[in-house]
Amino acid sequence: MRHRRSNPSGRRRSSSDGDSAPDLTVIAVPFYFASMAGEYFWLRRRAAQKGPTAGDYERRDTLASLAMGVGSLLAPLVGPKLLAPFTPGRGRYGKAVVVGALGAATATTVADFVARRIEDDAHDPESDPTALNGAVTRADRRLAARVARRVASVGGVTAVVAGGVALTTTWASRTTPERLWRRRILPDLGTGAVAVAAAVAAWDFLYYWDHRFMHSSRYMWAIHVVHHSSEHYNLSTALRQPVAEAFGTFVPFGSLCLLGIRPGLVETARGVNLLYQYWIHTETVGSLGPAEELLNTPAHHRVHHGSNRQYLDRNHGSILILWDRLFGTFEPEDDRVVYGLTKNINTFQPGRIATHEYAAMLRDVADSTSWRERLSYIVRGPGWAVSHRAERAAANGSAMAEPTTPELEVPVGA
Repeated sequence: MRHRRSNPSGRRRSSSDGDSAPDLTVIAVPFYFASMAGEYFWLRRRAAQKGPTAGDYERRDTLASLAMGVGSLLAPLVGPKLLAPFTPGRGRYGKAVVVGALGAATATTVADFVARRIEDDAHDPESDPTALNGAVTRADRRLAARVARRVASVGGVTAVVAGGVALTTTWASRTTPERLWRRRILPDLGTGAVAVAAAVAAWDFLYYWDHRFMHSSRYMWAIHVVHHSSEHYNLSTALRQPVAEAFGTFVPFGSLCLLGIRPGLVETARGVNLLYQYWIHTETVGSLGPAEELLNTPAHHRVHHGSNRQYLDRNHGSILILWDRLFGTFEPEDDRVVYGLTKNINTFQPGRIATHEYAAMLRDVADSTSWRERLSYIVRGPGWAVSHRAERAAANGSAMAEPTTPELEVPVGA
């Protein structure tokens, strides 16, 4: 199960003729709790007979999942209202956000240049280690480099945050179903069975690419990682939903409206999609045989939640596993699945679950020494960030192991 976005306003979608589309995921809340209760008692009986498994309910983990589920319902109601004033071209402070981002980016670029110039001079064997232009001492250069790197650290984070807000709020406001419906390029398909089927199938196709994107770009992974953070796997895991979707640039499901699918049907397709994903978060259902050739099933989705190396970034589909088979991301369930992250966060605190990847990403941006490195930490995959940090640590370790000379004493970072 994955994000609820497609309704930035937090309201129920309305079709072109004024009919409102009921939120199927809210209607299903009693079913969620009834099915979780049934699964809980079944798993408890199985654990008494065969021992515990990763599918069992753990009180703190379940409470964290439920808290994240509640948060995911409230976020679309609160987030857009809080961010609306900062939306460029629409909000009162939109222009200030853009100007602030550009100003911070400029200051960071200048600070990068200054720090790099001082560091290059310090490593130049022909430079004078005691004076620069006859007046600036080595201590002065060391202080100047430290100040420049501090300015770049603060400025880089400020530019990224402000720029991110400007970009994501603009994207959300420009891709709503209602806006794209007014710009449709195909005629209205109506509300019949063909239109409903087209909406569900098209949503499922876009969902595959959207979900795959969230695993391949770190700023999107920071939103989605919430759903993968549990080391248990049962129906409550399906409710562990993101709360920071306002900071993403999703493949716009509203684009279906350009093809003549009404906004109300887009919302219906969303509900069908999310309801289907709920039941596949379980270990109580094994293989479903031939159905698994076409449909996403608990076995396929267990793979998606695995931290095993062969299972990483596999089986992104929602209703249909067909997309993974077609586009090369399918992996069958073979070895026992180990749930959670490749490096687990070891907490049940909802606030920490929701923000830990953002905190790590901004720390990496603050420690970066160039825009290429900063942007790579944001838009490249989370695996790149891990490997790059390891490379930097190894390089710094090698530099520290080398004999120290006066020219090498100027620090490269604050």
